Amino acid sequence: MPMKPVLKTSFFFLLLLITPALVSRSWAQSGLQKLDDHIMIDLMDHRTPEQTDIFMFLSRTHLYGDIGVPAGLLVGGIVGNDKQMRQNSLYVASSTLLSTGLTFLIKHIVKRPRPFIQNINIVPVYRAGSTSFPSGHTSSSFATATALSRAYPKWYVIAPAFLWAGSVSYSRMYLGVHYPTDVAAGAAIGVGSTFILQSLKK
Repeated sequence: MPMKPVLKTSFFFLLLLITPALVSRSWAQSGLQKLDDHIMIDLMDHRTPEQTDIFMFLSRTHLYGDIGVPAGLLVGGIVGNDKQMRQNSLYVASSTLLSTGLTFLIKHIVKRPRPFIQNINIVPVYRAGSTSFPSGHTSSSFATATALSRAYPKWYVIAPAFLWAGSVSYSRMYLGVHYPTDVAAGAAIGVGSTFILQSLKK
């Protein structure tokens, strides 16, 4: 493996190892937590029924995108006898699965409470379970979007892919179930997962 990918991969894993400690220390400092809370309360105060319906829908699309994109590539690759498309299907699916696994691991280590548990002034649209950091919806959608964009680096692939991933991520904050820092970490994990598995990309 070339040196640069090795360094990128090593750096990403190092970041994953030290993230829980850094996050715990940051939350202990009230500044970051206050900023998170302020953003969440501001979003809550500006909700409308119409917007809530839209963001509930967008939040639910993450699973369809995470499964549908690699499945579509696989079917297209089989029907068209396109080996590269089948390989890209594996790359997208593996990136999303890796990001999901890493997210689950970090959630288990950090155990950050959901915003509505941490701060009773934050009222969610619905009460999600599990823990808050990082956002699983964000990590998987950004992994899918990034892997697809790296496999097919065209503007008409990249723009809608990241618009979708960004919308899913924003919806998690709007709905009151994730802090901005949860979403930022989820995006980093999703993007980083695609670089770890870049050898699968054709």
